[in-house]
This record gives sequence, C-alpha cells and structure tokens, in this order.
Amino acid sequence: MVCDFFYPRLGGVETHIFQLSLSLIQMGHKVIVITHGYGDRQGVRYMTNGLKVYYCPVTPFADQATWLSKFGFFPLFRKIMIREGINVVHCHQATSVLGLEAILHSRTMGYRTIYTDHSLFGFSDAACIHLNKILKFFFSDIDAAIAVSHTCRENLSLRAAVNPSLIYAIPNAVDTHRFTPDPSKRFPLNTINIVCISRLTYRKGTDILVDVIPQICKKYPEAYFIIGGDGPKRKILDSMIEKHGLRDRVELLGAIPHAKVRDVLVRGHLFLNTSLTESFCIAIVEAASCGLMVVATNVGGVKEVLPENMIYLAEPNPDDFVKKVEEAIPHCKNIPSHQFHSNIKSMYNWRDVAQRTERVYERVLVSPRPTLADRFKRYYSFGPYAGIIFMVIIIFDVLIYVVLSIITPAKSIDPAVEFPYSEYKENRDKFGDHRFNILERKK
Repeated sequence: MVCDFFYPRLGGVETHIFQLSLSLIQMGHKVIVITHGYGDRQGVRYMTNGLKVYYCPVTPFADQATWLSKFGFFPLFRKIMIREGINVVHCHQATSVLGLEAILHSRTMGYRTIYTDHSLFGFSDAACIHLNKILKFFFSDIDAAIAVSHTCRENLSLRAAVNPSLIYAIPNAVDTHRFTPDPSKRFPLNTINIVCISRLTYRKGTDILVDVIPQICKKYPEAYFIIGGDGPKRKILDSMIEKHGLRDRVELLGAIPHAKVRDVLVRGHLFLNTSLTESFCIAIVEAASCGLMVVATNVGGVKEVLPENMIYLAEPNPDDFVKKVEEAIPHCKNIPSHQFHSNIKSMYNWRDVAQRTERVYERVLVSPRPTLADRFKRYYSFGPYAGIIFMVIIIFDVLIYVVLSIITPAKSIDPAVEFPYSEYKENRDKFGDHRFNILERKK
C-alpha cells in the first residue's frame, strides 16, 4: 500500500488503507504500507496485527502531499520492494504524489500495479484539469483500478481515460464492532441532538451548515447541535454562533480522534452531512451503524450508500437541506437503532472488501505483463508532443533502474525479517509491551 495519507493523519483514505491492510493480513497475506514521515514518526513502525509501515524521509508541502521528487524516491522504493518481496503495488488517492511515483517506478521494475480512487474531481476548473492530465499519464500503464462507488468509477474512467473494464467498484466499509448504538448515551437530555462530524472546509459544505443551523434552531427550540472537526471554515461557524446567540445551542468539539468518533455519534439522534462532493462518505455509514438517522446532500455516490429508510437526501443548498431536516426531526427519536446497526453490519464489512480486493489481485497477477514496447505505445498515444515527453520520462526511469541494479544488485539486498504473526496472535500483550525483539527471529 502506497499513499501520502496515513496515520497519524486521520480521514476516510487513511482508515480505508489501515482497515483493508489489517483484513488482508488476517486472510494470510503480507502487507506493508509506504508513506512519508509525520513529525517524529520516521523510519519503520509496527502497528496493530503486525502491520509494517515505512515512514520515508520525503517532505510534504501542502495538505500532507509530498513534493514530486521525479526520480529521487526510486532508490529507496526499489530497496523496500526487494527487501519485502512484494508482488503487487496498491496505490491510493489521486492527490498522493508518492502513490503516483510508486506506480511509475513499479511498472519499470515489473510489478503489478493497482490504484484505488477515493474522491470525485471535476472537469472545468484549472486544478482539476491539470490533475486529470497528470492522471492520464500515470494511469495509462496500470493493471487495474478500484473505485469506492459506481459514480466514482464513471468519474475516474472519464477524467483519467481509464478503460472501464479495468475499473472495479468496491465500496468502503465500517468496523461495526466499534460503531455500536447506545441510546442511553444521548446527551443533553430532552433535546433533539443533531451531530455533524467533518473537516470544516468549503468542499465539506460548511457554508451550507452555517446557513442551516440558525434556521433549525429558530424553528425547533429543542434542537441542539454537536459539531466535530476543524478546518479553515471554523471561523465562520464561530461568527454565526455569536451573531445568533447560539452559544448554548451549538457545541463545537474541534478535531476528534477517530477512536472517539463513536462516543460523539451515540449522543445524537440525527446526523448531517453537507458535503458538496463525495464519492462514498464513510461518515454516514458510521453514523447509521450507531443508530442515527442521516440527512445528507445528494451528491456523488452518496445515494448508493444507504437504503431509503436510513437517509434523507437533499439538494446541496441551505433551503432544501433545511426542508429535509424538518422531515427527519419528527422521526429521529423513534429510530430502531439496533435494527439500523444490524442492517449496516450485513451490508458493509472489511472482510468482504478484502475478499473482493483479493480477487482483483489474483486477476492482475495472471494477466499478461506488458513489454517496454507496449508501454511506449500507450504513452505515445497521448499525442505527438505530450507522448514524446512521457516516453522520455519512461526512458530515464528505465535507465535509472538499470544503473541502480548495477550499483546495488538485488542479491546484495538482505530480505526483511518476517513478522511472527502466529506468535503475535497467541500473546498480543507481549508484543504490545515491546518485550519482544523482532531481530531475535533472525538468529
């Protein structure tokens, strides 16, 4: 797994990579994660179930995405691949530069590559046009792609010119053992508790939320808002609260660790998602698993996620969103919370996601391996100018790989010590207390 975005940063992409990796390990596969360093979290770390994470010395520059190192990351990446005996390289998220570089280098080294798309992007603004052109280059040579919804699948095929037959729709999931309902935890009492947990950004629809809260508070004196998350739009929320005198009606919790999200959700009756674009939205699945009725904007792949009895879909504007909240409020205190949880448990689980992903791995491993000539044909198809530039990049990548193979032959690179999963399962406390030295396994 390769991505710029991973723990300790928390979000939908990070959760997906972590949970999918753990499920694949439980199924008997070896999984490692490659990301960049986060503060003092550098080098090699082991997480739950022996998940090995390489925090590489690569500098992030914006929203934890790294600089494009061109070929600077290649030597380290090659050594990791050889040391760990990797067969498939699975990259995540279009804005992860580290993942895109890994796709390029992996194909040069002959590895099978798979990409998972987690977000929707447009076609008209300058940033998306630029990103889409970059993706066409990197994705012209992948073995398969995974989209978290059918809407996301169509979006990826159109903007990155990926053959639809190579894209598989595999949804996100939720750990239903953690996100369980508990109506006794609803607080404050004798109120309609409305929860919203998201990053406070324009893309997450914070501007809509700012317009919705005063109207709902005015019409429903018993309404009480619990808002979790942080971001650049926090200031307009504070201004709205002061302007309308809602300090005792709106509770701002700030950034919430993922381990504490369930404790916040179970306090509510109703969950709001005001995003302007979503490919899947795992937050509404977590909310429904905790027994909350959901009101969400009808954007992207949201309509594919929950059945009609669990969600009210609104247009992405304040007036229609207020209308849907008003429709949901009379029913939100009579929700069969445990029935909601049972339904989510049967619909979404990480084991199923891992099994479906495993089938994609199996298919790409038996598919024909493209030759260098085939790769040149794919890249040259982008046009007489861009195609030549792309071919030059590939030639340089191949030359660097040849030089690295001469300077540091694969046989001179020691294989990594395998994590003793069987012993870990028998005595997790021993590993958790760091009394076990993995280097002892080598002796």
